[in-house]
Amino acid sequence: MYPVSEAFLQAVQENTRRQKWSGRITTVKGTKYEFTDKDIVKGSGYITRQCCGSTEIELGSVYAAEMGITLFLDVDRYSLEDATVELFYSIRLADGFWETIPMGIYEISEANRNIKTLEIKAYDYMLRFEKSTATDSSSGYPYEFLSYACEKCKVELAHTKEEIEAMPNGAELLGIYPDGNIETYRDLIFYVAQVLGRVCQINREGKLQLFSYGNEPVVELEAKHRFSSSYSDFVTRYTAVYSTNEVDAKSEYYCLEPDDGLTMNLGINPLLQYGLQNTREAVITNILNAIAVVRYVPFDSSTIGNPALDPMDVVRFSGGHADKDAISCITSITYKIHGKHSLKGVGKNPLLSSAKSKADKNIIGLLNQVETNKYVICAYENASELLVGSEPIRIIDVTFASIESTSVLFIGNVNCIVTAEEESVSGEYTASHQMPTVDSIIAKAVAEAKEAEEIPEIEYETVEEDVTVPITRKLDPVVTFLYRIDDTWIEDYQPKQKLHDGENILSLLYPICGLGANSAKRLEVYMTVEGGEITIAPANCKAAVAGSGIASGYTEWDGKIVIEEYVGVISMGSNKVTLRKIEENADFNLWNETIYGFADSVSLMKLNGSMKLVGLSDSVGID
Repeated sequence: MYPVSEAFLQAVQENTRRQKWSGRITTVKGTKYEFTDKDIVKGSGYITRQCCGSTEIELGSVYAAEMGITLFLDVDRYSLEDATVELFYSIRLADGFWETIPMGIYEISEANRNIKTLEIKAYDYMLRFEKSTATDSSSGYPYEFLSYACEKCKVELAHTKEEIEAMPNGAELLGIYPDGNIETYRDLIFYVAQVLGRVCQINREGKLQLFSYGNEPVVELEAKHRFSSSYSDFVTRYTAVYSTNEVDAKSEYYCLEPDDGLTMNLGINPLLQYGLQNTREAVITNILNAIAVVRYVPFDSSTIGNPALDPMDVVRFSGGHADKDAISCITSITYKIHGKHSLKGVGKNPLLSSAKSKADKNIIGLLNQVETNKYVICAYENASELLVGSEPIRIIDVTFASIESTSVLFIGNVNCIVTAEEESVSGEYTASHQMPTVDSIIAKAVAEAKEAEEIPEIEYETVEEDVTVPITRKLDPVVTFLYRIDDTWIEDYQPKQKLHDGENILSLLYPICGLGANSAKRLEVYMTVEGGEITIAPANCKAAVAGSGIASGYTEWDGKIVIEEYVGVISMGSNKVTLRKIEENADFNLWNETIYGFADSVSLMKLNGSMKLVGLSDSVGID
């Protein structure tokens, strides 16, 4: 519900009200056309918004709001291409003041010119996300994916990073891999919102906002506020979810106790396909807990209207044949300008759920069937910004599997900005200048002293001198690429390239030959730079492994962990042994569960008749 004052809520519940609608059209060239109630054709204006389909509660939905209006405006319809329309609703309060609230920002999709009127149909910014994305393979956190999609589609995100991380699964590292069925940015935000247990909407300020289902009513609709209404005789509630595991070609069932409610089918979410089983279970359980708060009575009602209400608002009906102890959720709403408002809340009956209906799963295309003669591209794109310095930074991580004995080609392109370091050097130069000769000066002086009739001219000679000048110049940074296949570094191929300060484009190429059948490979590319820093913006590092007879995806962890141990200094004397600083470090990956920073260190150990241990510490971090 849009934040309004108590006086506003009181005014919209009165038997009579004084209200007005207004708006503003802004063209792409910045021209503004204001309109008021007198410019709106009676009965023509409406706004339709929804967060679910026509039958059941949904998660991750990305529905666009629609607005239609007919105006008495003399505006050239051709100038309205890609123009925006802002609507406002105002109501007079008991104290005589007017309170105005926004009703959304919409982009005109169709403008028809009649003799005296202009018919407009527009949609909110959700349609901007209907843009193709090349994000075939990437990883990142929910906030990074959402902010990345908003940046690409020019829509502002209504949440901060801290707000997203506070949501269920908001701090989980998610991965996108090829064949993930993410074709547009609208698909991407849908799947991210589903992982967060939220629903996507464009709010009244034109920002992308995620809403959760709640159980606290924001307003009570009495019988006198309703023209007509109908209520279901059941309560929609969820106690289980299905999620399809594409890797194992099966659907997983998670439920609460007692499991006597509806089951929500999450389908095939590309962000939930890889990782350890316990991590996947924790993520889906959080989604289940988010949907378990649903305890709504489906309804359909025509009311006097409250323009402050939004989809996802929980309301309570009282009076008439309504159950005052039940709550409902608005899943769709239609605002009629100076007319009735239609509210609807959908939901299924838990009594109709059965074992057979729960087994109805989306398993189409589960098996990763790879044709041996089909050319496959396993692509990668960075989701977050990368800052490269003197320490190796992983910029590319592609995992693929060879179905048969084959060879593949790795190609990549890095679009980056280089900030070169400066150095002070001394430049040696040879300077030449003209100097008068001593003999000519003396000859001229003698002639002038004797008052000779002819005074000779002074003669000059060229003199060269070596000059040392301090100057400041920028270095030419040198970038080095390091390749690693599985756990093996490619020692004999570490290409280097000189760069210049500013924008650079780097190309990568590496053939991988002799791949065995039914084997999984992981190709990582690391990057270092000497003499400066390199910044790689999101989606500016693109790479792919291409070939026939391959498929993308992870295989199961084989249980192997590689640990390296470093011993600093060992000194031995009479009756004394000193062991200084033993460090054990491990860095390994369990699918996308990375254990990092494991350290086991012994600061000092002495043996002098007795053994003494000083400073023992162990630490481990799991991401």
